Amino acid sequence: MRKVLILFAHPKFEHSDVHSKLLAAVSGLENVVVRDLYELYPDFQVQVQPEQEALFDSDVIIWQHPIYWYSCPPLMKQWIDLVLEYGWAYGKNGIYLKNKYIFNAVSSGGSADVYSSEGRNRFSLETFMRSFEQTAYLCNMRYLPVFHVAGTHKIDAIQLGRKAKEYRDLILKLRDEEITLPYIQKP
Repeated sequence: MRKVLILFAHPKFEHSDVHSKLLAAVSGLENVVVRDLYELYPDFQVQVQPEQEALFDSDVIIWQHPIYWYSCPPLMKQWIDLVLEYGWAYGKNGIYLKNKYIFNAVSSGGSADVYSSEGRNRFSLETFMRSFEQTAYLCNMRYLPVFHVAGTHKIDAIQLGRKAKEYRDLILKLRDEEITLPYIQKP
């Protein structure tokens, strides 16, 4: 059974029905750990060693966050900058994340159709997530497709319940090694 680590970052979590529902769907699952970065580090003083230990002990890592200006909230960016150190996550002797699975689980206020070349945002969500994909690549990780909850300002309870179940099912299948999703392969 794989160990799943959800690195959750939402600066306004108390206002997020979507992320509350997603986290509730996976709460209490065996071998699934949630680390709420804004709860752990309200002062933005990320402690590198415990974060690296959590990563090392995991097989599947999920960056869960809302889309903030086509990226992630600032604490998650700081977490990436500090925790994924040269010599530990990448570079010479940077072997500790090799072959671990990772993906983004994100929410957006905009609907799925605005994330396309024809849409208001001009690019696909996958294009906006390329910096995460490249980070995974540099760290020799296996980057999986993005899990996206779109249109959060208009989503109804039934749709949100379906997305939460889909998220839970995905995590259970990854944890239980029932599926291996396609990942971005190194050339």
